[in-house]
Parts: sequence; C-alpha cells; structure tokens
Amino acid sequence: MRLTSQQIATIRQVVAEQLGSDARVLLFGSRVDDAARGGDIDLLVETDRELANRAAEASRLAAKLQLVLGDQRIDVVIIDPTTRLQPIHRAARETGVAL
Repeated sequence: MRLTSQQIATIRQVVAEQLGSDARVLLFGSRVDDAARGGDIDLLVETDRELANRAAEASRLAAKLQLVLGDQRIDVVIIDPTTRLQPIHRAARETGVAL
C-alpha cells in the first residue's frame, strides 16, 4: 500500500469527522499495488447512516482530504444503506485494503 501512516491517520480522522467514527474506509486501485507508481487515491467509504446526497458528501470529503493531504487527485465513493451496488463498489470491496 502506497500511503504513509500519517496519510492513513489523516484520512481516517477526516472521514470520522464527516461521516462518523463507525464509517469504514477501503483504499483500492493503483495505490494498493506497492510496485506501481503514481496514481490517485481511490477510497471507498461505507457508512450505516443513510445520506441525503452521497455524491455531495463524497465531493465534500474529497475536497477536505485534498486540503489536508495536499494537491493530489482523490476519488471518493460512498456506500450507505440505500446504495444499489454497482461494479465499482464490488471491485473496491474485493480488492480494497482497510485503512
């Protein structure tokens, strides 16, 4: 996994502040592969709380993370109890690493 322990702690803290301490975070995509280079930070966040607008929450979370982690591309996908699972959700769950 190509995130530092500080980056992991920061991601977990920002997610907990916005979505609650029970939210679960998975890193997926190229950053999971230690042999790869570059790539954005792809995060799947799962919450048991129903969200009024998942897309808006994901955008706010990505923006907050960019502010604290620096100028890099961060993609956030959120699953709540009302989410109909799509292929991206399944792939992230299968290949992701819990933070």
